[in-house]
Amino acid sequence: MADVRALRIGGFSRAIVWRPWWRVLAVGVALLLSLSSCLALGKVPLGPTALWHALCTPSSDTGLIVWQLRLPRILLGALVGGALALSGWLLQQVMRNPLASPDTLGVTSGASAAAVGYLSLLAADSGSAWLPLAAAAGALVAVGLVYRLAWHRGTTPLRLVLMGIGLSALLTAATTYLLVSSAFSTTLSAYVWLTGSVYGGNWSDVARLAVGVAVALVAMGALMRHALLAGVDDALAVGIGVRVQVMRGALTLLAAVLAGLAVAWGGAIAFVGLIAPHLAKRLVRIPGTAQVVMSIALGAIIVMLADLAGRTLFLPRDLPAGLFVAAIGAPFFLMLLIRQVR
Repeated sequence: MADVRALRIGGFSRAIVWRPWWRVLAVGVALLLSLSSCLALGKVPLGPTALWHALCTPSSDTGLIVWQLRLPRILLGALVGGALALSGWLLQQVMRNPLASPDTLGVTSGASAAAVGYLSLLAADSGSAWLPLAAAAGALVAVGLVYRLAWHRGTTPLRLVLMGIGLSALLTAATTYLLVSSAFSTTLSAYVWLTGSVYGGNWSDVARLAVGVAVALVAMGALMRHALLAGVDDALAVGIGVRVQVMRGALTLLAAVLAGLAVAWGGAIAFVGLIAPHLAKRLVRIPGTAQVVMSIALGAIIVMLADLAGRTLFLPRDLPAGLFVAAIGAPFFLMLLIRQVR
């Protein structure tokens, strides 16, 4: 217990375990190195001197490449990855299952169905500006349906997972029908979005997503103690005075909002909400703020590097980041599933 310190400010007190924060700091350094690599590499590679000059002179040719093309896209990917990772961490706490993720609860499927429906039916008249709002609304509606269908004198993690899987299958069928019945150009753009991509990200997208994520993080701070208790047995939680159903509903809603925001601006990037929290729990064993920050940082790194691979490995093609996340995530999911079965 030598690495435990108490922080006291007035009537507020919190015990802090310092040792995991060294690992968080190391991952933070890796995050900065990933950001630098993503800025330097591309169709026009930049060395350290050229990159520094581009950062200092935004009006130069290389400055325009860095400030207007690469940096907003990279930051958008980092925000998307961090939001998905935090959503996955919350759902794994609530469901008490390391295989839980935004895909399990139907969040991704709801956002995908709403986004494809918007592209097929409304984008021609209203443009694509309202696409993020449609995707976020679809994610929230899907979670509301899952929660309502799973409700029977309260909810349990098992019922939520089963209803989420069932609703995901139904929404996937609806998405497929919309794709088949849509125009060819709409289908192409919808497929890119469904794969998951931050291509074309601009500063407006970064600002809007950053505001949404910041509000969600404030809510996360208020609910952090409840999130740590979500993994406790219901009877024990009730015995220490926790309103289990209210807590579970609030945490599930927050996870849905985070995933909905991420999917709205980054498309249906799968497996980030599964991989990042699981890796964070292996690096930081004690649930707490350090584990949450570790999950966010790892999620940001995963999406940033996947987007870097998409725009550099197959030049002149620019492939969606979701392809590379799925290439890693699918075997990772199978490995976890086999371990769970054993």
